[in-house]
This record gives sequence, structure tokens and C-alpha cells, in this order.
Amino acid sequence: MSLEGRVAVVTGAGGGLGRAHALYLASKGARVVVNDLGEAAAQRVVDEIVGQGAEALALAGSVTDEAAVAGIVASVTDAWGRIDILVNNAGILRDKSFAKMSMDDFRLVMDVHLMGAAIFSKAVWDSMRAQGYGRIVMTTSSSGLYGNFGQANYGAAKMALVGLMQTLAIEGEKYGIRVNALAPTAATGMTEGVLSPESLAALDPSLVSPGLLALVGEDAPTRTILCAGAGHFATAHVTLTQGVQIGGGETAGEQLVARWSEASDRTGEIVPAYGFTQAEREMAAAGLSVPVSIMG
Repeated sequence: MSLEGRVAVVTGAGGGLGRAHALYLASKGARVVVNDLGEAAAQRVVDEIVGQGAEALALAGSVTDEAAVAGIVASVTDAWGRIDILVNNAGILRDKSFAKMSMDDFRLVMDVHLMGAAIFSKAVWDSMRAQGYGRIVMTTSSSGLYGNFGQANYGAAKMALVGLMQTLAIEGEKYGIRVNALAPTAATGMTEGVLSPESLAALDPSLVSPGLLALVGEDAPTRTILCAGAGHFATAHVTLTQGVQIGGGETAGEQLVARWSEASDRTGEIVPAYGFTQAEREMAAAGLSVPVSIMG
């Protein structure tokens, strides 16, 4: 279960959950790149890692800055020759009810969480494909999976990361790239004021990080959503019910309303292997067997 010889990048690792991730990966043998907005914060974590006898680099830069991210990736490649693991952890909160939320705050949270993860993943994608190996972890949240009051921006970004994970996992499969999502519950600067003091006391970030070993190791799954907090681990799934075939006609809407319990019955629900599963089932239910997708 060692990560010896692997090179890992953790974004937003100057404190909180990212710091715990960086320390954990280093303890398992990985050489770790600590990325954060502030160089001083990143260097403090590097000093901790080096003090424990492991190797680490501090590379500052915003995940939303494509040039900065490209520079970080180039620096890592120059120093260690490769990047095997990327943990997209960087994030911010701008919590308000949707009625009071500005679009600037909505865009800012989307930019850091979603675009930051996309930019960094894109920056390592080609090299991971070329080396035939890669592990990418998106940081999602129960706020995205299930919703939370006052977190429309954060929830939208976190659920969008699940969609990004699903597609990158499909596209990366034949290149040995496995992409997963981690939904953490941890006491950090981001959750202070969101969770109760009693909850924060039990939610040490270091209790989340062991989940990474399952997501980035040699035998890692792909397209998995792992929920972790307080030492508890579970997986979440986006499912599809068996549904009901109604067809068209003027009363299709009324028939759906009348048969809603059938359409939403979770008995026999599945986790689709890819997005077109929905369309394939719909076509089959309509008696058609033509290919759904023309994409290779």
C-alpha cells in the first residue's frame, strides 16, 4: 500500500485539509508538492514533511491562473520528472442565501473550485496520458451532492466537479488514469462557523486523508465518490431508476403525474456506466435499436 516513488501535487495545501493530505501522502512514501496561494504557508508544510524524513516542494500560485499552474507543473517535472497524483483540494467559501448572494461571489467560488480543478487537471493530463498512469482526485461535498442552505455557489461548484470526474474517468481509462472524488467533512477554516463547535472537535482533517490511499493507490477505483469524516468512510452514487414508458400524446404529462410513484421507484435502480445509458434505455423502451451516439 506504499506510494513510494510517486509524485503527488496537493492544491490548497498550506493549511487545513490540504496540509493533512500532504502530510499523509508523504507518510506513505510519495514526494509531495505543496501548492498554496501563499509561499510561506506552503513552505511551513514542506518543512513539516522534510522534518519527518520525506521529500517535498513548496510551489505557490493560484489554481485559477493558467500560466502559474503551467509553471508549477513545469517546475515539478524538471525536479522530479513526472506527476503521478493530483489532489484538487483548493477552495473558498462565500456563503449567503441565494437571495442575498451576488453573482460575483457565485462566480468566484465556481472559478476556484471548478475552474481551478479543471485548469490543474488539464495541465497534468497530457503527461499522465503519455506515461500511462495518473490519479486525480476532485474534492466534492455533500453540499453539492445533497444541498445545503446558504451554499448555492459552493454546492453548484461541488456537484459540477462530480460531472468533471465522471467524464475524465471515462476519457482517461485507456491511458491508466483513474479519477475519483472525495467528499470530506473536516474542521478547517472553511467549516468554522458552518459546523457546530462540538462537531468541529470530532472532525480532525487527518481522519479524512486516509481515504486518499484508496483513491490514488495502484488498485484505485475510478468514478468513485468517497465520503469521509471523523474516521467514517462511505461511497455515494448517482443512480437511475427503472422508470416507466409513457410515450407521447396530449396526456403524457398527466400520465406521468399519475404514475409518478412508478417513475421514481428506486427498486432495481442502477449506477450508469456512462451518460448515454439513459438515452439507450429510453430508445429501447420506445422500441428502437438504433445507436444513440455517433461519438467514438
